[in-house]
Amino acid sequence: MLKLFVVPYQRCSHHTMATLSQTKELFRRAEAVCFDVDSTVIKEEGIDELAKFCGVGDAVTEMTRKAMGGSMTFKTALTERLSIIRCSREQVNKLITDHPPQLTPGIRELVDRLHQRNIKVFLISGGFRCIVEHVATQLNIPLHHVYANRLKFYFNGEYAGFDESQPTAESGGKGKVISMLKEQYGFKTVVMIGDGATDLEACPPASAFIGFGGNVVRQQVKERSLWFVTSFGELLKELEVI
Repeated sequence: MLKLFVVPYQRCSHHTMATLSQTKELFRRAEAVCFDVDSTVIKEEGIDELAKFCGVGDAVTEMTRKAMGGSMTFKTALTERLSIIRCSREQVNKLITDHPPQLTPGIRELVDRLHQRNIKVFLISGGFRCIVEHVATQLNIPLHHVYANRLKFYFNGEYAGFDESQPTAESGGKGKVISMLKEQYGFKTVVMIGDGATDLEACPPASAFIGFGGNVVRQQVKERSLWFVTSFGELLKELEVI
């Protein structure tokens, strides 16, 4: 009999029970759209690319998989991965120069269209600000619309940890950023788009969540998303609906 009382996991709208059509409507009339970056706006996971570049790719990729699947806290996964990588400032700069992040097809057009509609666009990432700022510049997103983790280095350029005070360093951090944005700008309707568990859990406070599987499909995210897309073209098409 208990099954009668089971409700869907995600109820990310102002309605009692959100539906696909309501999620689409919230996206069309959003005041702000927040994107995850790794495996969403860009094709790769920035931390995995950094690990490969520093010669410790395999160990870190497995930990990323666990973190994205939600089986360990984000901060634990981030701390452990960075303690393996121990990248220098020079290595990070060389990575961005030699292997710049690859934009996911359709994201440039989608961001341009959102801007044309006067919808604010934010990048909220558990990745690193130095890489995410490079992405934001390519997409004409103001740098003060970027929320990501900051790497710390000693004066000689060696790795010194990361800024643990950033909300994005914690599980639930993306939701904290969205709450902050709603308070700061007075947004009523904010939509979160991403591929991972940390994106899904940002709704609420986000008004709606759209799961993205264009680069990687994470099963739990797909199952729990009212609207799951595999290309940004699907979102562009939705914006044309009157």
